[in-house]
Amino acid sequence: QVQLVESGGGLVQTGGALRLSCAASGRNFSINAMAWYRQAPGKERQLVAAISSGGGTYCADSVKGRFTISRDNAKNTLYLQMNSLKPEDTAMYYCVAPKGVRPELTWFSDTDYWGQGTQVTVSS
Repeated sequence: QVQLVESGGGLVQTGGALRLSCAASGRNFSINAMAWYRQAPGKERQLVAAISSGGGTYCADSVKGRFTISRDNAKNTLYLQMNSLKPEDTAMYYCVAPKGVRPELTWFSDTDYWGQGTQVTVSS
């Protein structure tokens, strides 16, 4: 069983920055890929960024150059540094970990482990 606890969300003005953190329990953090998703009201859930166990990363085109995903395996923590925030970045942000062992960049589904989410609101 894996528990994920996100933090770091909040209200910020356009152009501002936030750093999200996701503290993970469980033994497989360092050998698994991890990801951040987001969902805005009335919209589908969207993959924002992912990181493999080896540190390879993926960022969605909409956040490329502004967001950076990273991980600290010693702390079992996943991060999302968000710079140059825009109103369209407003959403609930979720951390996700795979069920089982999946070290490479991958998609995640409802059957994987999800955190409770942290709200990011960007005012114009």
